[in-house]
Amino acid sequence: MGVTCLPTGQQSRVRQDCWHSILRQMNQTVHSDDALQSAPSGSGRTNDPARTMAEILQVATHEFADKGLSGARIDAIAAATRTSKRMIYYYFGSKDGLYLAVLEDAYRRMRAIESDLHLDDLPPVQALQRLVEFTYDHHRDNEDFIRLVMNENIQRGDYLRQSQSIQKLNTQAIESVRDVYDRGVAQGVFRPGLDPVDIHSAISAFTFFNVSNRHTFGLIFQDRHSQDKASTLKRVHVVELILRFVGHSVSA
Repeated sequence: MGVTCLPTGQQSRVRQDCWHSILRQMNQTVHSDDALQSAPSGSGRTNDPARTMAEILQVATHEFADKGLSGARIDAIAAATRTSKRMIYYYFGSKDGLYLAVLEDAYRRMRAIESDLHLDDLPPVQALQRLVEFTYDHHRDNEDFIRLVMNENIQRGDYLRQSQSIQKLNTQAIESVRDVYDRGVAQGVFRPGLDPVDIHSAISAFTFFNVSNRHTFGLIFQDRHSQDKASTLKRVHVVELILRFVGHSVSA
């Protein structure tokens, strides 16, 4: 795959069709000489753009998560990846383009793992429990993802709004919840009348807060503070809260 479809400096973000093609290539192991492309001269890298872009995304994810869009520095990302600003702009068009690519990659990775949970193979209660446990574990172990979402809220969702791929991914996530919930209602184990978006929101609220507020919450309630992993809410309690919300134990 070539990289001529990537934007140049006059564009503010990566073109969606091109970026999605690049993501597909980044998910594959590159073995053939045909997959190797030449980077711009003087960039410091001469082949394997998919691997180079993956390294840039990895470093940029932490940079944006740690410092936000305004505080992140392309110079720092270039230095950490042994590339150059010119190469980063060649691949991603601009700082805004790289930030959007980081957001898309973060959501794509989460939804890709989520799609492998095989919820359709489980009874509704067990399927919902697995989904909650996965979301809890993902957020706990990926603080950069939480910080990216927090930073994007500071941006009032301006960049997420530009991404059709993120919106599509999240639509699929809601449909997954809907399938589990509808099966549960049909079997009489879930109470009717709930919106799958509300269920998704409740899962996100508990698991997101567990990470986003762990420092402030931990300092206020010192017995709950953890230096290593979020522990504001216990995993088993979050599962129980969601199952009680969806089940018949809560009055409509």
